[in-house]
Amino acid sequence: MDDNIFDKVHEVDLKKTMETSYINYAMSVIAARALPDVRDGLKPVQRRILYAMIELNNGPDKPHRKCARIVGDTMGKYHPHGDSSIYEALVKLAQNFSTRYPLIDGHGNFGSVDGDSAAAMRYTEARLSKISMEMLSDINKDTVDFSPNFDETEKEPVVLPSRYPNLLVNGTTGIAVGMATNIPPHNLREVIDGVLKIIDNQVEEDRETEIEELLEIIKGPDFPTGAEILGVSGIEEAYRTGRGKIRVRAVTEIETMSNGKPRIIVTELPYMVNKARLIEKIAELVKDKKIDGITELRDESDRTGMRIVIELRRDVNANVLLNQLYKHTQLQDTFGVIMLALVNNEPRVLNLYEMLNYYLLHQKEVVTRRTKYDLNKAEERAHILQGLLIALDNIDEVIQIVRSSRSGNIAKERLMERFALSDAQAQAIIDMRLRALTGLERERLEAEFAELMAKIAEYKAILADEKLLLGVIKEEITIIRDKFGDERRTSIGYDEYDISMEDMIPNEPTVIAMTRLGYIKRMTIDNFKSQHRGGKGIKGMQTIEEDFIEDLLMTTNHHYIMFFTNKGRVYRLKAYEIPESGRTARGTAIINLLQLLPEERITAIIPLKEYKDDRFLFMATKNGIVKKTPIKDYQNIRKSGLQAISLREDDDLIEVKSTNRQKDIFLITKNGMCIRFNERDVRPTGRTSMGVIGMTLTGDDQVIGMQLNTQGEQLLFVSENGMGKRTDMEEFSVQRRGGKGVKCYKITEKTGDVIGVKAVNEDNEIMIITTEGIIIRLMVSDISVLGRITSGVKLINIGTGKDITVASVAKVRESNDTATQEEVLNNLEKEMEEENAVIEPEDYSEEDNLMDIDLDVNSIEKENKE
Repeated sequence: MDDNIFDKVHEVDLKKTMETSYINYAMSVIAARALPDVRDGLKPVQRRILYAMIELNNGPDKPHRKCARIVGDTMGKYHPHGDSSIYEALVKLAQNFSTRYPLIDGHGNFGSVDGDSAAAMRYTEARLSKISMEMLSDINKDTVDFSPNFDETEKEPVVLPSRYPNLLVNGTTGIAVGMATNIPPHNLREVIDGVLKIIDNQVEEDRETEIEELLEIIKGPDFPTGAEILGVSGIEEAYRTGRGKIRVRAVTEIETMSNGKPRIIVTELPYMVNKARLIEKIAELVKDKKIDGITELRDESDRTGMRIVIELRRDVNANVLLNQLYKHTQLQDTFGVIMLALVNNEPRVLNLYEMLNYYLLHQKEVVTRRTKYDLNKAEERAHILQGLLIALDNIDEVIQIVRSSRSGNIAKERLMERFALSDAQAQAIIDMRLRALTGLERERLEAEFAELMAKIAEYKAILADEKLLLGVIKEEITIIRDKFGDERRTSIGYDEYDISMEDMIPNEPTVIAMTRLGYIKRMTIDNFKSQHRGGKGIKGMQTIEEDFIEDLLMTTNHHYIMFFTNKGRVYRLKAYEIPESGRTARGTAIINLLQLLPEERITAIIPLKEYKDDRFLFMATKNGIVKKTPIKDYQNIRKSGLQAISLREDDDLIEVKSTNRQKDIFLITKNGMCIRFNERDVRPTGRTSMGVIGMTLTGDDQVIGMQLNTQGEQLLFVSENGMGKRTDMEEFSVQRRGGKGVKCYKITEKTGDVIGVKAVNEDNEIMIITTEGIIIRLMVSDISVLGRITSGVKLINIGTGKDITVASVAKVRESNDTATQEEVLNNLEKEMEEENAVIEPEDYSEEDNLMDIDLDVNSIEKENKE
């Protein structure tokens, strides 16, 4: 007996045995567990769950069934693995925060974005969703191959027909042995449009599709949880090579509470981020003092949507703190794309075109096999109908043969012999009921036969012509797109390190509007149309109580927008970085875009095309201080801003202009005083200098505006009660800076203080904005030209409200509403070039420079004495 035991022991090479066993295991995991098939985008367990559900007749029009029953059927018939792994896969297919277009309609607790697991399978119920029926469509028409299950008692599909590109639409994640896949979900409408592009190029131009064409259609991943993708370079790399890194950022908004404290509201999280764990991480960072300034953290999410509130201390810069959260938490996350899938049961990394093309090849096979199946069925039925019609044509003889035959088989043989029928036709005649002899029944049979012959001709044409086949696919997936397609949830934002973004943004004219409370937006130029003087205006912006538009300017998408604040700091954005909104939308809070300090507000905005050596920024404060600094000094502006001018405690920066050392400066005060001096009276000083006196003010007077003589031929004055006038610039003689100026506007109780001033020409248009957000657009030619000491005429009817006044006035650069975008852009650029043109100094010498220095020294001495 002992000898027999030793006989069964075999000596083997351990290395070879381990290699063989491990490679078998690895291949099993790769091909039969962890990776999706390129054709239907499903792993085996997912495919088996869907097939088991359709076998259970568990469709979207039937009641939900217990998940335990579904899991049991899947495990017992097709998937010999643990029930927990099957249920986990089923749950994920039903979660709308995990799957972009859920394939299963769950009923009960299927988990949450907080990481809560689903209830046990005995409590939950499920059925197929409507879109999953498109995955299984025509599966009974021999469209796909079937193979024996694990014990060869059942048949299961090798792949599903998948009538839409599920691999890209829903994405997938899987870790195999030595490889992994991580395909993000996409928007159904965009992906199907990509497939249609490939079809159109094959049918119409008989060529392959370039990947650039697909990149224009498929913008990027579309995550079920929304959020924002930063830049397009990672997307393009992934689509071109099959691998790439996409940075995803939470959607946040910074608000100021009624007590003046800022708070950050998080409304969308990056894909697969656990909300509860994220909140714990933020709390941990506060506890460990890695982040300072958060006073309260709470989760206000409910059935209507996500809302995480992070309240901050009053003295904290919300943007700076938000950037720290992006750095230390999953509020900003990276999605590593690996587009790995099984092609002919072999793992391959695919680019975007290859994935769509393999799907299209699969659809060609599916539709071809379905058409062959339908053709066979139609031919079989036509064959039967042909026999029935022969029988009806010879009905008396048929009846005589049947009646005179001893058995059915004999009758069948005699019919086959007499009328040259097949066995199936003769059997159909034997089985024919008496009602088939009626006239109506005969007509029905003839109509059915004619219809079948037409279908047979159509099926044969489809099988004979690949372009017709592609046309069928196009028609069917277009229906799916229109039925199930929806808008993108994930926006694609701008990444400051991604230079390719700017190339994709058209350099078109745009209007930038900003309110006193700091809401800013970008609008297209066709939002406003001309009206006549004295009109009521149109609603220009949805403002909140006590808010109104303060700045309105025209520029182009690629210009820099420099923001100067009352504290003397400067920030910078590209125009396209300001979110675009409609005319009546409130816009985005500027604190969401700039890292403003507490109690800091924007007081001047200027567009800038480029930084030139011979350009200067000329600044004016409300106390009459002016300063001129080379524009190059402001070339490197940090995210946190840059000090533009040093201010005294009671002073604010009110206006900034781009100059060239040759322009005349106009300073206008609220009490109707104006001074004109040449900018050469002010010598260039450094970025952090304080400047010199530009205008001496009396009493409570303040400077409300600064204009340049190159900006127009007249000065347009507008008072707070809607009165206004034009006055020729020639009426204001050039003085030395530092004087009190001359009277420029007659102020009465009817007019109120001067609220705004613009340098204009006859063919300009202006926009006047009230504190209620009402805008009126006027032709300058409609406004009277009057002398210096006058009040003017009524420009806007502001109504009878007690606190309603004119808030600001803005000049429109292009007055022709019918102009094309190209004409507007050319005119706009021409005007900007003229305004920023460098005029060579004619009588500029060292003496002038010395005079500047003397003036500055005298001013400083005078200020020190005061």
